[in-house]
Amino acid sequence: MSQAFAGRRVLIVEDESLVAMLLETIMEDMGCTPVGPASTVDEGLRIVTDGEPLDAALLDVNVAGRQVFPVAQALKDRGVPFVFSTGYGEGGLPDEWRGHPTLQKPFTESAVRDALVAAMGLADV
Repeated sequence: MSQAFAGRRVLIVEDESLVAMLLETIMEDMGCTPVGPASTVDEGLRIVTDGEPLDAALLDVNVAGRQVFPVAQALKDRGVPFVFSTGYGEGGLPDEWRGHPTLQKPFTESAVRDALVAAMGLADV
């Protein structure tokens, strides 16, 4: 567990329950507090717009058949860093969202940690 992540609240937006459970476990192993997981875009938006304290977010690009970009925009508007996760990698993102840290599925715990470090601007942990 890294002190850099201790107590940080990370929103998980993921519609596949096994992937969501894996991400929750990874977050807990890193010392983070998982928020959610939200299994729909609307649920993710509600959490973000309700003003829930968030330090970062992990966003599946395709959530139950909808693209997650409204949640990404709400997070961006709040200044909350986020990481996309997708089976298509960064190349599968629309131009306006390229350049954000992106996890290629399937991912490893170290890939999740590295992407969050990049998104949150933390010193390498």
